[in-house]
Amino acid sequence: MATPSLQDGIDKAGSPIELLWRPGAEPWTPEVVEREYAGWSREQAAWHEGVALLNLSHHMYDMWIEGPDATRVLADHGVNNFEKFAIGQAKQYVPVTRHGHIVTDGILAREGENKYLLSGIPAAQHWVQYHAEKGGYDVGFATDPSSAFRPGGGDPKLFRYQIQGPLAVELVERAFGGPLPETKFFHSSAVSLDGRAFRALRHGMAGQAGFEFIGPWEHAGYVHEAFLKAGEPLGLVQVGALAYATPSVESGWIPSPVPGIYTDPDLLEYRRYLPVFGVEGKRPLNGSYFSEDIEDYYVSPYELGYGKLIHFGHDFVGRDALAKAKDGPLRTKVTLVLDPDDVRTAIGRGEDPGFVLSYARHRVENVTGLVGMTMQTASIDPVGALLSLTLIDKECAEPGTEVWVVWGEHPGAGTGPEADLGLPRIRATVQPAPFNQHARTLYRRDR
Repeated sequence: MATPSLQDGIDKAGSPIELLWRPGAEPWTPEVVEREYAGWSREQAAWHEGVALLNLSHHMYDMWIEGPDATRVLADHGVNNFEKFAIGQAKQYVPVTRHGHIVTDGILAREGENKYLLSGIPAAQHWVQYHAEKGGYDVGFATDPSSAFRPGGGDPKLFRYQIQGPLAVELVERAFGGPLPETKFFHSSAVSLDGRAFRALRHGMAGQAGFEFIGPWEHAGYVHEAFLKAGEPLGLVQVGALAYATPSVESGWIPSPVPGIYTDPDLLEYRRYLPVFGVEGKRPLNGSYFSEDIEDYYVSPYELGYGKLIHFGHDFVGRDALAKAKDGPLRTKVTLVLDPDDVRTAIGRGEDPGFVLSYARHRVENVTGLVGMTMQTASIDPVGALLSLTLIDKECAEPGTEVWVVWGEHPGAGTGPEADLGLPRIRATVQPAPFNQHARTLYRRDR
């Protein structure tokens, strides 16, 4: 029996929204790793004040793209500049549809002249592989799913460990017996630990210094133990799944945009190519912002802050649409700081609500009505507040602007989008995204 396609799922449900809308959906957190090691608030504090170890080995999909046409297929279907892409460098790869809507970004590392590794949520990998096969590009693919979806279980092909925080450099020097090679941000260097070779990617999160170490799984246990031992005198804290899902809110990275693939007639074949049980058919939508039209959830790379990554010096799918959209009525990405008293009333019933994580699309309103929607909300204990990454109308994007977040769940089809459901409103203040000052300035100069 054939596996049902994404289009089969849409047809059976009645619409893309009816397929995806799931009120009260549990937020995604990384697979395999413990939910908490030292408590989510202490783990968040570690990368702000000390040093943290994060295990990223299990939750990302990896796809190796290799062959004479590897660069060409990626450049034809992504906005990035491939004229300046060194071996050992990584970039945030941004594929868009012909209408200029993002498919979903990923991290693309160049491993050789004709070899790349694309990692992250698999929607970008699906997009590249489909178009490579359809277009007859001379390129091959090898994939490794996340640990939750790897057939038969088993170990990942790669380990990924992040060392983050003000003491990250000191820990790394202790582990390696000295400083690592000078490396630009989002570039990598070859390193070894007691004869075990792997790579160090200059990386960071929430504006903090750090590295991401990537290598063959056979060395995973040894490298992990070496970092734990070197970090013990520095108070190293391992980060669990709950805390790991939160630094994106401070860093201004929106991890779950809706792929703009559900309605274009030209993508019917693509929707028939995708399984309904993949991320495109199972990543849920929920929250107080509801529309019957899935296109109301599509986003532009400009809105996500990826404008500087768009290279118009080459032709690519969506180029004309992005050129036209550049000066259009786009929303702005901001951080909302939710009022603690209102949060306690709306979420905690008068008490501290504890850890909060949500990818819900909540309505953002002012006195005129709807002005935006949240994309991710999380408790950030070092800040002492609940923060929401939000796309908001430009006229409301000035820092200090006051708005309301409508907190709760719209039931979906059968109830009007503007129906008064009696949901609580939480006062919120607009601040920049990234929220962290260092992430907005020095941290991003080398990108």
